[in-house]
Amino acid sequence: MSEAPLLRVTDLRVHFPIRGEGMFAKTRYLKAVDGVSFDLAAGETLGVVGESGCGKSTLARGILGLIPVTAGSVIWLGEELAGLTHKEMRKYREEMQIIFQDPLASLNPRMTVGEIIAEPLRVFFPRMPNEERKAKVRDLMKLVGLLPNQINRYPHEFSGGQCQRIGIARALVLDPQLIICDEPVSALDVSIQAQIVNLLMELQRELGLTLIFIAHDLSVVRHISRRVMVMYLGRAVEIADRNDLYENPLHPYTRALISAVPIPDPKKERAKQEQILTGDLPSPLNPPSGCYFRTRCPVARDRCAEETPELRKMGNSFVACHFAGEG
Repeated sequence: MSEAPLLRVTDLRVHFPIRGEGMFAKTRYLKAVDGVSFDLAAGETLGVVGESGCGKSTLARGILGLIPVTAGSVIWLGEELAGLTHKEMRKYREEMQIIFQDPLASLNPRMTVGEIIAEPLRVFFPRMPNEERKAKVRDLMKLVGLLPNQINRYPHEFSGGQCQRIGIARALVLDPQLIICDEPVSALDVSIQAQIVNLLMELQRELGLTLIFIAHDLSVVRHISRRVMVMYLGRAVEIADRNDLYENPLHPYTRALISAVPIPDPKKERAKQEQILTGDLPSPLNPPSGCYFRTRCPVARDRCAEETPELRKMGNSFVACHFAGEG
């Protein structure tokens, strides 16, 4: 019998009400996340990819209870989290942490590095002796590749990559089981991106972490993830093992994303068949009927406008497409 997943998300929806202008205008709803489901096993890394505006960051914040969810279920170690108040969520904060996209903007410029990393300890363990707190901070700084003697410096004295290491140390200080990495390398140079991704992989192996890794760059996601979930306009359109997804993508949107990834070999790059997406991403305030992707899909048919595709199992993958795998 297989073990229960560490995290189970079922039909999660996050809709934001948008009031129209005028006294009698109707309230419309922006469907940022519109029915996402997945399981996450302990020690696994799930990559989440998709265009800007597809709901990746909103999904992360909904799972962590940083924003209210409209419907659906978030079960963490058998406990339902969806619908809990901020006060009720407090006891789960030690177990679930987040690393933000902009490393410098996520750090308080008026606090030293030591104060930033130690802040969660002061909140959750106010009686911890100051020397013990400092010792833990120094150990974490060393673990993420910072010098312990930099503990009294301020964020502006560090590079972007070093600031992200500070953010990682802050996320680790409470010894969490799950860390959601919300595009943690998108604001960094390519060479620094590789260092941060390798650091996260080393920390996962050493500490037994479970990760949700959100990114635009599919090559980065393939490097770090065990499974990948592709999102489009608030919905999951394909979930698969990383090798299955990259070698045999089933959804037309997934194929288009993968074809846009450059190949280091010039001959292979020139020979590959590109599948360029046409049109713009529809507004989540007024999504297309049926399949949300149909307005940009090269294989769309009448059925796609009438019937919403559900995630269905095909081989080892799950795909939401009536005509999955067709050219």
